[in-house]
Amino acid sequence: MLRMPAEWEKHRGTWLSYPHNPDTFFEKIDNVREKYVEMIYWVSKGEEVHINVNDEEMENDLKRRLQKYPDLDKNKIFIHKFPTNDAWCRDHGAIFVKDENNNLIALDFKFNAWGNKYPHDLDDQIPQKMAEYLKIPSIKIDMVLEGGSIDVNGEGLLLTTESCLLNPNRNPNLSKEEIEQNLKKYLGVEKILWLKDGIVGDDTDGHVDDITRFVDKDTVITIVEENKNDENYEPLKENLQRLKSFKEIKNIITLPMPEPVYYKGDRLPASYANFYISNYAVIVPIFNCQQDKIALQTLQSIFKDRKVIGIEANDIVVGLGTFHCLTQQIPA
Repeated sequence: MLRMPAEWEKHRGTWLSYPHNPDTFFEKIDNVREKYVEMIYWVSKGEEVHINVNDEEMENDLKRRLQKYPDLDKNKIFIHKFPTNDAWCRDHGAIFVKDENNNLIALDFKFNAWGNKYPHDLDDQIPQKMAEYLKIPSIKIDMVLEGGSIDVNGEGLLLTTESCLLNPNRNPNLSKEEIEQNLKKYLGVEKILWLKDGIVGDDTDGHVDDITRFVDKDTVITIVEENKNDENYEPLKENLQRLKSFKEIKNIITLPMPEPVYYKGDRLPASYANFYISNYAVIVPIFNCQQDKIALQTLQSIFKDRKVIGIEANDIVVGLGTFHCLTQQIPA
């Protein structure tokens, strides 16, 4: 029997892939790396941080930026020359589960870059490399699944969206029932809670980690849009109604959407739900607007045992994701 621990359970470490793709971050790459290293600093206060780099040049760039934090514990930083196509380790990295004897296992689902939208030949090799480095078994699974498309409470519940997991660009040969069977078998869940759509600008076809997240076994936070003229208003309203209909969820805490963020005229998927829960800190994307304060205060009231850190993410979200999309936890 396999089980995927909840993100707030104890981590051995966090795995990342260093940002480098000019087609993802364009002219923002330098500032993206600065914010990325700030995230590494806070995460490393409580656990190991493993970072994939493509080559020595990237490794040197990373080390140079880390030097800006003189109190950083370098013994917790592990750099791996595992080349990637892009930085989104949540989706191309292994998904870690525990077996009945509490042994760590890496799940190697297929990765097709969100429906074959981008090159992914290197990314698809990462789970195997992670497992080999950690000297743990891996299970290859004949199903496309990204880590950002699911969220678990560690006690039998899984949240996901129809717009992503049932999209024909993922697993056209699998029925909804077969997808559910795989999720139950490999992630140790008993019930799949299906939401409908993600937010505007999300090129993943609607990952759940941009809209709704478990924060304890029967509590979720979910994003709402108050402006009825905003294109996210209706999808998020329907999402909230579905959450209210799930008897397994006892508490629903809402967070506002930030002010809309654009790049070259395109709406970006800016969302406070894309936070990452590490051992020491909860890393929250903020967007230089008045809603930032509400989001940070709300999350700090939930995660009383951790420091809630807001890191400005206006440039990172140009790549169409933020801190949760960049990270993958290794359970302790």
